[in-house]
Amino acid sequence: MRISTVTMFESSLSSMNRQQSDFLKVGQQLATGRRVVNPSDDPQAASRAVSVSQSMALTQQYADSRVTAANALSQEESVLNSVSDGIASAKTLIIQAGNGTLSDADRASIAAELRGVYENLLGQANATDGNGTYLFGGYKDDAPPFVKATDGSVSYKGSDEGVREQQVDASRRMPVGDNGKTVFEGVPSGAGYVASAAPGNNGSVTFTGPTRVDAADPGYGDGYEVSFADNAGVLEYTVTNTTTGNAVPGHTGVTYTAGDSLEFGGLSVTLEGAAQAGDTISMAKAEDRSIFTTLENAIAALEAPTESAKARAALQNTLSTTSRELDNSLDNVLTVRASVGARLNELDVLDSVGGNRSLTYEQTLSELVDLDYAKAISDYTLRQVGLQASQKAFVDIQGMSLFDRL
Repeated sequence: MRISTVTMFESSLSSMNRQQSDFLKVGQQLATGRRVVNPSDDPQAASRAVSVSQSMALTQQYADSRVTAANALSQEESVLNSVSDGIASAKTLIIQAGNGTLSDADRASIAAELRGVYENLLGQANATDGNGTYLFGGYKDDAPPFVKATDGSVSYKGSDEGVREQQVDASRRMPVGDNGKTVFEGVPSGAGYVASAAPGNNGSVTFTGPTRVDAADPGYGDGYEVSFADNAGVLEYTVTNTTTGNAVPGHTGVTYTAGDSLEFGGLSVTLEGAAQAGDTISMAKAEDRSIFTTLENAIAALEAPTESAKARAALQNTLSTTSRELDNSLDNVLTVRASVGARLNELDVLDSVGGNRSLTYEQTLSELVDLDYAKAISDYTLRQVGLQASQKAFVDIQGMSLFDRL
């Protein structure tokens, strides 16, 4: 068989190109640090690497989402801290205003301080985040959630039930805020009774309490009303269950004596002062009540003159009701703060889990596509020797000719 010179050149050149290709491939692997540079290098590993990379990107997206959620919740927690301080300050002022030695001017001064607290709470209720979104507006974030009317009263105009949520993990959508109705107009589930005297009372009767004495009483949780009536010159009181509409046994037509402590429906309330026929005092489980309405009533009562026993009794009753409602409001804000803190703790846990998941993905991806440098360097040296050998063989074959034997 005769081998032509062209065949020898082509064979040598093909071998040299193949050796150079293998050499460059290993060099590219060393340069990139990856075993699988092109999908053709290992189709199965490349396919799995794409899936793992997508999972890593999704995990990172959740991590970024958690950062955003944590920032929003941290801002809310900071505002709620200021709100709780404001309510505590208001409660201190209400206790101070209950001092019977204060003059109308003194109470007016306290009312001015209380109005400052009121305005500060209104500002906190309309607080925004760094993007101009109202923290307590719910889904409605393009307008202040709390609006002051022309008569000075404040009402909630945000989304009643809506709460913005964010996907912080594959199976967790977390609320990243609370609507203002929940924060500023809610009461905790365990709130007790709130008593209030009717605005039209003509006597100077005041109340202390009510306090809970037996939550297991069948009537506990119902509403009650203490009403006074004149019976042949004798002032009597009757306690009516406003939930059922029936008079409470043992508390019908009882002669009133100042300082009496009444017990009914698992409650105890002490009455002081001189009542008049037609006066009423109502008691009911605490219901949603705006903190702004509570403060508005207290400010109005403090600014009103107290020249008569009736006015002084009305003031004391208003302050007593305000104090109980402020306690409920503070408890509610603290409950919301606890919820925010729990969500922040959950984000920390999710961050820890997400970090471990990312580490696992990175390890899996490394096993699929990363380079074994020791083996690659050995292959690089081997390919280099092979390339040099093919080049030397090509030079030797190039020099072979019959003319050299003539």
